[in-house]
Amino acid sequence: MRDRKVHLRASLERLTEAWAPETVAHVNDYDVRVAKLHGTYHWHRHGDTDELFLCLRGGLIIQLRDPVREVVLTEDELYVVPRGVEHRPIAHEEAHVLLFEPRTTDPAGDPP
Repeated sequence: MRDRKVHLRASLERLTEAWAPETVAHVNDYDVRVAKLHGTYHWHRHGDTDELFLCLRGGLIIQLRDPVREVVLTEDELYVVPRGVEHRPIAHEEAHVLLFEPRTTDPAGDPP
């Protein structure tokens, strides 16, 4: 995955399943992942790392529990969920996102 150009739209077009990120590049010990999101994901957290969501297409709501609030992302907006914060992404319509997280991070997260 090193020393190659990545076309994000083409990478996303190959995805057929929602909530199944695909790694498209590595930056040091981090994965750059793309995913199609649709529906409501489960509550989870990442105890050891922040998680970056960059909305490329559509819209995304990230519900947070502590403190309780919602972050609404539209195209070309990003949000970083701080480590340890329980969150639940929701996409009422199909959304395309780029995720940036350590290579060892399980996208499913830790149980709440």
